[in-house]
Amino acid sequence: MRLFVAVLPPASALAELGKAVAPLHSLPGADRMRWTGTDAWHFTLAFLGAVDDALLPDLHQRLERAARRTEPLPLRIHRGGRFDGHVLWAGAAGDLDTLRLLAERADAAARRAGIPMDEHRRYTPHLTLARSRTEADLHPYVDALDAFEGTPWVVGEIALVRSNLPVAGVPGEQPRYEVVASWSLGH
Repeated sequence: MRLFVAVLPPASALAELGKAVAPLHSLPGADRMRWTGTDAWHFTLAFLGAVDDALLPDLHQRLERAARRTEPLPLRIHRGGRFDGHVLWAGAAGDLDTLRLLAERADAAARRAGIPMDEHRRYTPHLTLARSRTEADLHPYVDALDAFEGTPWVVGEIALVRSNLPVAGVPGEQPRYEVVASWSLGH
């Protein structure tokens, strides 16, 4: 199954962001973007890809240990950004050092459980809002989110999430995510 480790913002934080993102849908070119829904908004810590079921018990133990070794941390959704002209995202503010440490620990847990991980790159906390198949000018969208400051919350757990890919050929179909397991931080 396709898996990733994530921080899932509370419903109140997602609702705040949803109100800030709604006006973006009326900007020029927004109809050519593939927008993600609030039910898909999360901060990925580590993307694991396809994981053999035989590795899951060890992965669960290692992720539990990583969570236990990391204290809860304050976080809020903060401003917007982009990856080239293809991905629009909302960023994070708060204890980003601990969030990056948590991402490193999730990545290490997966590696030690025998999951081949892509080459390591610096963790950029982001929540994907929309994608464009072709190069798009995302500056107006980023500028519109420049003043967004979400209400802080305390991240108290990490989740192992299964990604169910969309059905091929169904227009507008999005991946569906389901939480497989979660672990409390600092316990």
